[in-house]
Amino acid sequence: MSARVKARKRALDFLYEADIRGGDPLTLLSERGAEDLSQISQAEYAKFLISGVQEHRSKIDELITTYAQGWDMDRMPAVDRNILRIAIFEILWESDLADEIAASQAVEFAKELSTDDSAGYINGVLGRIIALKPSFSL
Repeated sequence: MSARVKARKRALDFLYEADIRGGDPLTLLSERGAEDLSQISQAEYAKFLISGVQEHRSKIDELITTYAQGWDMDRMPAVDRNILRIAIFEILWESDLADEIAASQAVEFAKELSTDDSAGYINGVLGRIIALKPSFSL
């Protein structure tokens, strides 16, 4: 597993826990840290993802609500919501990463961690986000 994949997984852990508990993922990160990541760069990237998702969360959630046809944010599984948040953040605000890599990793996480239908659903939402990316004002 690559360093960025490990960092994404750890960021997902913090975002998911904060989401289901109604807390702040940055507070969780500061309380617990990401010591389980073997490299400083992994911990830094996990923090970068968590901070970025939090900073742009209203826009990210607006995009999910707009392009997640047939799903309310409240009805969507929490893990799917947070997989989408990380991927959308990387697609729209992480210039050092190809959009397709962010989408592919999100789909892999969905296959591992969520329902049978989640991977295809997440792939569809992210495909629309990538296709429409040039038209978004951020």
